[in-house]
Amino acid sequence: MQSKMLLQNDALSSAELETLLEARKKGEVEFVLVDVREPFEYDEGHLPGVDLLRPTSTFGDWAAELIEMSRQKPVILTCRTGNRTGQVQRILLQNGAERLIDHRGGIMAWHGEIVRD
Repeated sequence: MQSKMLLQNDALSSAELETLLEARKKGEVEFVLVDVREPFEYDEGHLPGVDLLRPTSTFGDWAAELIEMSRQKPVILTCRTGNRTGQVQRILLQNGAERLIDHRGGIMAWHGEIVRD
């Protein structure tokens, strides 16, 4: 139940995101984890459980997709430090997005496993 409450927040710590990823593995919660870094950054290492890579450099190409997605289920945004996700979150919310959650501190604040391709 605590996991579902976390999805009501507008921002999450890395520890809270880890809790949500574990709960999702067990089928207890549903959300989409979106990394908004550039492909080269993603390839250097990313969080386990990332569902989509949507680089901020191509924001105009995918913004509408994420707005619509956020109306269906929570969307958690992650990046390197949390700066880009905060900007993306603000713009998308101003344009009709509903359930967008910022991963505070991004991958730099992450203490768990990092996937390297």
